[in-house]
Formats: sequence, C-alpha cells, structure tokens
Amino acid sequence: MTYDEVVLQPAADLVELTRALVDVPSQSGAEEVLADAVECALRAAPHLEVERIGHSVVARTDLGRAERVVIAGHLDTVPACDNLPSQLVDGRVYGLGACDMKGGVAVALHTAVTVPAPTRDVTYVFYECEEAHIERNGLGRIAAERPELLAGDLAILMEPSGGLVEGGCQGFLTADVVVRGARAHTARPWQGVNAAHRAAEVLRRLDERDVRDVVIDGLVYREALSAVAVRAGVASNVVPDACVVTVNLRFAPSRSPKEAEALVRALFPEYEVRVTEVVAGALPGLARPAAASLLARLGTEPRAKLGWTDVSRFAAAGVPALNFGPGDPSLAHTPGEYVPVAELRAVRAALGDWLMA
Repeated sequence: MTYDEVVLQPAADLVELTRALVDVPSQSGAEEVLADAVECALRAAPHLEVERIGHSVVARTDLGRAERVVIAGHLDTVPACDNLPSQLVDGRVYGLGACDMKGGVAVALHTAVTVPAPTRDVTYVFYECEEAHIERNGLGRIAAERPELLAGDLAILMEPSGGLVEGGCQGFLTADVVVRGARAHTARPWQGVNAAHRAAEVLRRLDERDVRDVVIDGLVYREALSAVAVRAGVASNVVPDACVVTVNLRFAPSRSPKEAEALVRALFPEYEVRVTEVVAGALPGLARPAAASLLARLGTEPRAKLGWTDVSRFAAAGVPALNFGPGDPSLAHTPGEYVPVAELRAVRAALGDWLMA
C-alpha cells in the first residue's frame, strides 16, 4: 500500500471515517501509510498548521485564544488477530484497533477538520508506537525534540474510556524476584535444593496480598501486585538451582516510582529483586480550570484510570491530562474489539460542544 492509495475523508461520516482508519494496517512500527494519509487530510484544512515528526503528525490552530488544549491519540495497533477488515454490525464498528484507539483517532481527526474556530486553541497530536516499548513512543520523541508542541492548559488522551472522563493513571513496575537453590540430578533430588519448589513462598505472598484502594480527589485507584511469569530449569533431568518470578505492580499515582520499588523489596526482603522497568503514574488534576470546565460541560462523574496511559507524560511536563474517548477499555487488544457507534457520536458531540462553548 502506498501514500496515493489511502485517502481519508475526515469531514465525512464519523462511522465511515472510523472504518477507513481501521482498514489501514498500522501495527507498531508500520504506521507510515496511515500517518501519510492523516497528514494529507490535515494539510487540506486551511485553519491548521501541520508538522510531521517521524510517523507522528501534529496539527495546531493559532487563533490567539486564552487557553490551549492538546488532543492526542496514537495511530498504531497491536498485531492483527483475524480482525481485519472492519465490520459494521448492530451499531458497532468491529476491527483491529476500533476500540484502542482508532475510534478515538476518528473523533479527533473529524474535530480537527470540522471545528475551524474553537474558543480554545487546540493542538492535535496523532502519534506512533504507543503500543511498542516505551522508548519508541512517538509522543516521547515529540517531547524530546519539540516539547513546545505539547504545551497546554489541558491534555485529552483519546484512550477508550466508555465516553466518560478517566482521571490520571496508575504507575507500573516490573521486577524479577530470584529464588536460589542448588542443582542436582533428578534421580537424586535430595542432593540439591529445588528453586522452583522454594518459589512457592513467593507465590503464596502474592496470592495473599490484598488489592489496596487509594482514593485521590474522590477517584478510587486500585493497587495490585501480580505474578506474570515463572521461569526455572535447564533440562528435564536437572533440579533447578534458580527460579525467577516476574511480578507486575500497578500502583496509585500518589506513590512515587521509588516508593513502589521499596514496596516490592519489602515484600521479598530475603530474595534478590531486580527491577526491570518502573514508570510513574499521573495525578488526576481535575480541579484545574480547563479540566473542570470540561467535566461541568459533560455533566458526568469522572472515574480513576486503571492502567497506564500517556497522560503520565503530560503530567510530568506540568500539563494536567485526562482520558476521554469512545470504547470499552476492557475490549482493547482482544480479537473481537469494537467501538459503539453511539459512543463515537456522543464523544464527538461533547468534545465539539466544549470546544465551541
């Protein structure tokens, strides 16, 4: 597929735009064709200033408004699972990325082209590699190369949130807990110490640890620590001398990465703990004027974001950020993911109404 073969009609029907976006494969690292099409569509709008950074596209109004809002969505998807092309069935758009998050991208792209004179200046960011390793994230590249493009009074991530505002996000930590033993022949296991058996104590502590609720600004974040992998052994006739239990902690944004690491180490004081990745969460910041005005306009109650999103990047830069997009987040990355047509239209209407208020 080449640049000339994909032509988006961003001002046309929102459902057809969503399907068109879904139908362009854009697995992480392969967003070029879709980014080309999005760039072309945005450059056709005379009220927008457009820049390209890698396979990310940034479009801005420059009307001299008192506030600036950043509306961002990622172009990439996880690998396909027999869920292309898109289908429209019973008021739902099915297909790869329909929920996470081409439905949200369709809303943002449609808004960018059809709202030429918002009461707030808007920066629209369509970026690459959100579903890839964090170091490849296109938003991170923009922040490093052109941080001024992400400045604003509020950032809205079009992550699926069921059409409700989800404030902030959790942080996450991944670590390996190493349990030591001693090798022996499996014909004489009593001559060694089976590290895999000893790892049962690590798993027991994880199983007995309760989920912890943390309330911040009225939103309930849930902290949970889970085993996500257990690895041991070099051969079927060797008692393993090491077992590695990989754990993942999702922690409330009130806890710092250093505090999250201390929590895990305190739970396993007698074991070697190797932290492989830790990323801060983001506080809700919903009391800030721009966020409060959006909530007031929507007239709905916000909820906590359970999971990590790029709102964390904006929060680290001092920009309050929230998640607001169509689709059920629990459907993300599943073979049968979909976005309801009603939510597409409702989010688009609410966003446009607020930007014109």
